[in-house]
Amino acid sequence: MPLSEHEQRLLEQIERALVDDDPKFASTVRTGDRRQKARRKVQVGIGLVVVGLAVVLGGAVLPQVLVGVAGFLVAFGGAALVVLNYKNATGAVEAGAAPGPAGRPGPGRGGKGSSKARRQPLKNRLEERFRRRYDQ
Repeated sequence: MPLSEHEQRLLEQIERALVDDDPKFASTVRTGDRRQKARRKVQVGIGLVVVGLAVVLGGAVLPQVLVGVAGFLVAFGGAALVVLNYKNATGAVEAGAAPGPAGRPGPGRGGKGSSKARRQPLKNRLEERFRRRYDQ
């Protein structure tokens, strides 16, 4: 849905105020999609995994251990690149999740709607579960 003229003017005023207050931040925000670099890193990582596996196979065909080890290291580095940049590339970062200790949801509990910020530590959940069983 397009913005009305009034909303466009307000947005332009906000942009001008941002540029006046902090030009460095404004230039970094203006560059476009922040996920683009992360997507590129994921693509490079996938390519490294494929090349690394091909080198590992080449090391297995040729009886050379160093070639196989080098291929493994390349594939491992590519996999690490993919894993470290996947959340940023897909935008799968949870909004509102507080950092700190949080347990994983158990089977049948917590779903997509549960927030990690509301989760109790495992010890507290187990104690609470024990008390409920004891009280019943």
